[in-house]
Amino acid sequence: MQEVRQFSATALTQLARYCTAGAGVGVSAFELVSFDRALRQAGFADYNLLRVSSILPAGVQLRPTVEVPKGSLLPIAYGVFSSDEDGRTIAAAVSLAFPTDPNSVGVIMEAEGYMTEREAHEMVAAMAEEAMEDRNLKIARVEVVAVEAQVDLYTTVFAGVALW
Repeated sequence: MQEVRQFSATALTQLARYCTAGAGVGVSAFELVSFDRALRQAGFADYNLLRVSSILPAGVQLRPTVEVPKGSLLPIAYGVFSSDEDGRTIAAAVSLAFPTDPNSVGVIMEAEGYMTEREAHEMVAAMAEEAMEDRNLKIARVEVVAVEAQVDLYTTVFAGVALW
């Protein structure tokens, strides 16, 4: 007889109180290992990532590291790009736009691809400003995390914002 487990949606409906931004690069002969190495450098390797859309919950606070048990499910908005085109420049970036009103949501924007870190940085900052404008929200501050790499073997760039 199979055991029936009850699922509680409580964890999925709770709003995150904190967020952590990080970026990293990974290189390997294997694409998946390069992805894992980029996650490790960004500080997100030992979690089960749940990709989410790009909304910062109202009142969320930015923290330097994730403080949940390793192996936990971790909601995260991210940009990731892998390539094996030797010598090409690739980048990934995320921006966080915090509203002036602590009771309003903010936004996270992601970009990745064949571009420089500066191009990725400028793109996500501009997207965050436009997304906040679309919501008629004033911006208190915009934070950006970006990374760039020259492709060798399989190279992955990753930038993400974890919500916890």
